[in-house]
Order: sequence, then structure tokens, then C-alpha cells
Amino acid sequence: MSTSLRLEPITPANVDAALELRVHPHQVKNVAPVERSLAEAYAHGETAWPRLVFDGEELVGFLMAFVDIQWNPEKDPADRRSGLWRLNIGAGHQGKGYGRFAVDAVREELVRRGARELYVCWEPGEHGPAEFYRRLGFRETGERSGGQTVGVLEIGAEER
Repeated sequence: MSTSLRLEPITPANVDAALELRVHPHQVKNVAPVERSLAEAYAHGETAWPRLVFDGEELVGFLMAFVDIQWNPEKDPADRRSGLWRLNIGAGHQGKGYGRFAVDAVREELVRRGARELYVCWEPGEHGPAEFYRRLGFRETGERSGGQTVGVLEIGAEER
């Protein structure tokens, strides 16, 4: 994997490239497009953390984390969670470690913010990302969110 990987915020200079990012056609049903994610990031303000994944000067992916949201306020108003909301790695860039880098970057950001768990939801079924997340250590919680499988990864938290 490249040593020039980094995350960048979405800016006027890179937003057009972000909007052009596409996953494999068979994955389209599994993840929302970047434009929807950016609209949701705008609507959710400080609880959304969208970033672009670059390898050198080349855009290879998009991620969006959620930070300290009420998970299911009707069931348990005190249940607050953080995790990976979206992960889109460009079709020509998959299988090169960019997804792992993105998850690790979200883990680092959430640990920095004091989180102890990193949640993710995924579409079950063929061409879904279940095996990818399992290889990274996520375990299924037994919950469903909007029809998606919920997974969690224990990430600890640095003492403050």
C-alpha cells in the first residue's frame, strides 16, 4: 500500500472530483452515492465527518463517519454511538488497501474523540461488504438498521 495516503476535507477545489467517484456497478445497491452522503453531511452538521481518500494527488475514495449520534432515541435516548456511515472506494481502486486505510483513519479519529466502539452498517447479500468488515474485526451485533446488518469494533479509547 502507498505511503502517500491521506484524508482531506471536501472543499470547493475537490468537490467535483468527489461527485464523480463511482463504485463497481454491482455495488451501487450497497452504498449511497457521494452526492447523497454530502447532502446528509450538510443536514447532520457536526455529527457527520465526510472525508476524501487520496493516494498522492489521486482521489481513490470517500468516507463519512458519524460522531456521537443518538442511535435509537425511542428505544434508549442515552444510547449514543459513533462509526463509519459510508465508505465508497472507486471501482478502479478496490483491493489495494484503501478501504482498510479508511476504516483505520475513522478509528483513529473516533479514538481521538473518546469513542470506545466503532459501528458500521452494511447491506447483506451478494457483493456486499460483510466479509471486508469481518476481516477487519467487526462483529455483528444482531441488530438491524434500515434493513442493514449492524457491526461493531471495539477500539478502546486513550485516557485523557
